[in-house]
Amino acid sequence: MERKERQRAERYELILNTALELAAAEGWEAVTTRRLAALIEYSQPVLYSHFKGKADIMAAVAMRGFEELATGLKIAAGGSAALRAVCAAYLDFAASRPVVYEAMFVLPTQLLFASEETPTALRAAFDALVAALGPDREDPVFTAELLWSALHGMAVLMQSGRIPADGAEVRLDILAREFSNRH
Repeated sequence: MERKERQRAERYELILNTALELAAAEGWEAVTTRRLAALIEYSQPVLYSHFKGKADIMAAVAMRGFEELATGLKIAAGGSAALRAVCAAYLDFAASRPVVYEAMFVLPTQLLFASEETPTALRAAFDALVAALGPDREDPVFTAELLWSALHGMAVLMQSGRIPADGAEVRLDILAREFSNRH
C-alpha cells in the first residue's frame, strides 16, 4: 500500500512538473490532458485519476504558487523596510515564476478569492500584504487590494515589455513610499 501511495504521489508530481515545463515552453494553451498523457507516457484515465482536467492541474500549480509566494512574502516582511521588501518579493516571484504567476493571477480559475472559501495559502499571501502595510492602517483590506493591484499591474506590464525593466527599482521605491504614507 505504501509503495502504491508513493507511486501515486510520484505520478502526481510528474504530471504537475510536465504541465509546467510544457506551459513554459509553449504556453498554457498547449497544455492538454491528451498531450500530458503522451508526454508522461501514461494513459489519460491515469491522468484523470489525479486531476479532473486542465483546470484542476492549473489550480494545483496555482496553489503551490500561493504557498511559495506566502512564504516569500513572510520572510521579506521580517526585515527592515518591510513594505518595500514585501513588494520586491512579490515582483521577484512574478518575474522568476511567470508560468506559475500566470496560473495564479492571469488565467481564469475556479479558486475563490476574498471569500470564506478562499484557500489558506491564498489567504496567507494576501494577509502578508495587509501586514506589510503596518498596524493601525485605515481600511487595511482595501489598501492591500490596491497595493496588490499596483504590484500585479507592474508585474504584468514588465513581463509583457510594456514598461521597461529599467526603472523597476525607482517604481518600487515610489510605490512603497506612497503606500507607507498614512493617509
